[in-house]
Parts: sequence; structure tokens; C-alpha cells
Amino acid sequence: MPKNTKLRDRGRALAKNHKIALAGVAALGAATLAFSAVPSGGQTTTIDAAASASPVTYSSERVKDVRASVTDQLAVASVKVEAIEAKKKAAAEAAAKKKAAAAEAAAAKRAAAAEAAAAKRAAAERKAELVRQAKEAASRSAQRVQVQQVAAKATYANNLDGWIRQSLDIMKSKGIPGSYNGLHRNIMRESSGNPNAINNWDINAVNGVPSKGLLQVIPPTFKAYHVPGTSWNIYDPVANITAAANYAADKYGSIDNVFGAY
Repeated sequence: MPKNTKLRDRGRALAKNHKIALAGVAALGAATLAFSAVPSGGQTTTIDAAASASPVTYSSERVKDVRASVTDQLAVASVKVEAIEAKKKAAAEAAAKKKAAAAEAAAAKRAAAAEAAAAKRAAAERKAELVRQAKEAASRSAQRVQVQQVAAKATYANNLDGWIRQSLDIMKSKGIPGSYNGLHRNIMRESSGNPNAINNWDINAVNGVPSKGLLQVIPPTFKAYHVPGTSWNIYDPVANITAAANYAADKYGSIDNVFGAY
């Protein structure tokens, strides 16, 4: 066979094989499309035996990071739960602190109110006490004025009995204790009822301050215990008696307690 004839026959054979290969590829593609279009619950029918005979290729590579991915997801979920719990805990602590601060503020407010109320009560009580004292002082003053007026209006005999009775009225108005008997007893012992009596022999006379008057009072004692409203004359019977009774009340509690030299 000539050489050119062989070349033409070889070319025809290659072209024919190429067409067959292309037809096989097209048939395989059509079979694949037909299989994919069948519903999941439907039945499949093999149209081309070539499609069922085609080899199925599986990947030889192992599935990686599946477990790691799940672990990561769990870790993220755990972090989120912890964050939520921490947020709740912080909110609860903040609420507790706020409640404690409110309670403390309320307690401080109550304490301040109680102190203010106590101070107000104390001020009111002090004011009431001052008012009471002022009323009592006014009452005592009025009583003294009344007693003085009565004493001024009263008529006393100009003798020992009259002097003692006038002295007792003045002493009563001044709150000086003493009785008629106590005054009379001491007057009789000291001067025998002589308003001008003077002692020129005892130690007081030796010291230059002799005792004088009904109750034998020395001048410094008469001056220190002089009763307002009476004469400054030490020989005045009423002035002498009231000054001596005032001195005896200070030293002995009352002229009634004096039974000797005093």
C-alpha cells in the first residue's frame, strides 16, 4: 500500500476515536444531570449503562478540624455563659451596695431627726423651766411685796414685844427662820431687853469691836448680815434682831438653836 494511503487511513481512525470519546463524555454528562434532577423520594432509572458503569471517585484525604471546631464552639458558648453570669453577679452586687447605701442614708437621716427632736425637746424643757422659774420668782417677789406692805401697815408697840413681832414679820418675808421664843430667850440672856446695851469687857471689846444691842452683835457681823429694809443703826432694835437672826440662821440653822454665846 502506498505511503500516502496509510497516512489517510490513520487520520480517519484518529478522527473516529476522537468522536467516540466526545460522545462518551456527552453521554456521561447527560446521565449525571438526569440523576440530579430526580427527587429524593423518587425512583431513579438508569438511562445509559455507561453512566452506571462510570467509576465513582472518593477523596482519600481525611476530614480535619471537625472536633476542634466543636470544641471551639463550646468554649465560645462557655465564655458567653460566664460573661452573662458575671454580668448578673455584678448587677446583684451593685444592687446590694445601692440598697446598703440607701439603708445607711436612711439610718443617718433617722438619727439626725432623732437628735434634732431631742434637741428641740431639751430646748422646750429648758424654756419651760426658765418660764417656771421666772413665775416662781415673780410670785416670791409679789409675796415679799405683800408681806412688806402688811408689815408697813401693821402697828407694833415700841417695846420688846413689838420689836420681836416686827422682826419676825420681816424675817418671814426674807425667809429667815426663827420663833418668838427663840428670839426672846436669847435677847434676855444677852442684853436683858436693853437695845442700848454694850459689852466693854469680853474679848471682842479687848479687840476693839464690842458687842452691841439687844442680841449683842459686833459691828462687822451686823454689817455682813444686815437685812435690807431695816435701819443701819446697830442699836435699832428691829435691825439688831433681824441681823443677829440672819447670822444665827447661817451658822446654826436658826436662832432657836442658839443657847449660849454665839
